[in-house]
Amino acid sequence: MPAYWSLFKQWFHSTFSTPLFNIGGEAISILWMLKAILLLILVSILARSIKRFLKHYLLALLKINEGTREVIGTLSSLGIATLGYILVLQSLGLDLASFAVIVGGFGVGIGFGLQEITRNLVSGLTLLGESKLKVGDLIEYKGHLGYIQEISLRSTVIRTLKGSQLVVPNTDLTSQVVENWNYENCHRRIEISVGVAYGSDLLLVTELLLEAAFIEKEVLAYPSPKVVFLEYGDNALIFQLWVWVETIERCLLIKSSLNFIIEYKFRQRGISIPFPQRDLWLRNPELLLSSPSQKIQESENNFKPDKSQIPTLKDSLQSFPCFQHLNELELRKLIEIGGRRYLKTDEIFIRQGEYGNHFCIVLSGEIKAIYETQKVSRLLFSFTEGQYFGELPLLLEIPYPTTMIAATETHLFLLEKPCFENLLNQYPHLSQEIASELAKRQDIVENYQQTLQEMGLIDEKSLKDPVTWIRQRLSQIFRL
Repeated sequence: MPAYWSLFKQWFHSTFSTPLFNIGGEAISILWMLKAILLLILVSILARSIKRFLKHYLLALLKINEGTREVIGTLSSLGIATLGYILVLQSLGLDLASFAVIVGGFGVGIGFGLQEITRNLVSGLTLLGESKLKVGDLIEYKGHLGYIQEISLRSTVIRTLKGSQLVVPNTDLTSQVVENWNYENCHRRIEISVGVAYGSDLLLVTELLLEAAFIEKEVLAYPSPKVVFLEYGDNALIFQLWVWVETIERCLLIKSSLNFIIEYKFRQRGISIPFPQRDLWLRNPELLLSSPSQKIQESENNFKPDKSQIPTLKDSLQSFPCFQHLNELELRKLIEIGGRRYLKTDEIFIRQGEYGNHFCIVLSGEIKAIYETQKVSRLLFSFTEGQYFGELPLLLEIPYPTTMIAATETHLFLLEKPCFENLLNQYPHLSQEIASELAKRQDIVENYQQTLQEMGLIDEKSLKDPVTWIRQRLSQIFRL
């Protein structure tokens, strides 16, 4: 048995320790190469572990952004790996100085052959350092829309909305136009073109398009939807509805939903969407059967939507004393700058003590004003269809003295403070009409007296005639 062991050691030593060739003053054997490979693998694992520790733990605790963490981690890993490789080779007795000329010439050859890889590496560092494109950003590149899943030194992986992964060289992302939807925000504008027949009520068309935008829940309130009259087409008046959304990957579904709503609203109001028509000349018209076509024509003529039962927003606004003197163009501007709010039964619009930012008109339904204390809640007054509220908290910058809650399903028309103030500045008579309406609503004005007195906006003398004080206050605000 000892003899076999001795023979095995001699065979192992002669096989693995026998020099195969010399490099840099060192005899290279199989055992030397195995040691070098093992040590180089250990250095690579150490460098990768340090990168992971820096990126996911240390730099993350310092709240450094992901792109910078990737750059620092990658450069640290490369530096540690390069230094480790040199130390390993030198510790094994390899003289690297003798390779300077050879490595230099070899590097020039590799440089020419690997220009594209080098450019990708530099581009990867640029992307990671500038952070203009980050992991998680929604980008559009060459018609492909998707999220950045990974940015490495050589390439970037984009997860498209179809579910596939798109691997793009970094040089393409740095040298070509890339649309980043997350650079400042994730908002995207959807444009829906609609043609209506000549002779249509353009104010009603504007109203219906905006109403469709406010019905769709995924449409953003800010920026507010816009209606643009594009052109006089050959067969129709061309309008475009602009809305902004945040869920960009759902743009097609939102656009489809808006088209359904617009078609329903137009059909409900009798707004026709025209189509190209052609004149046909028939050689033998007497051969055509007239009775079926007559029945079809009669059925088409009998289908007429009942417009009288559906009040328009224009009619509702013109019923208010404040807006009776506005013409159609002025009403169109009012409808465009205003918002809509649909409240369900018992849904709270604003709580007592909160500051409001809207002048509110009740188009339908009822709003209750509830005064709440720690012990009781008391109904003070209510606003029904054709009434408005919110002008005093809005203009005097005071909190609501009551909680405003919907008694039934309610539809409100809202004007933000800048829009309302601009409206009063353009039409001074509106301020006088609002003050006149307040004189008829003494119970509401008296409810605000305590709030005004606590804030030091009204003195004892003005408490005797708060309506006059409010009228004077409005005149001071708008310099009327």
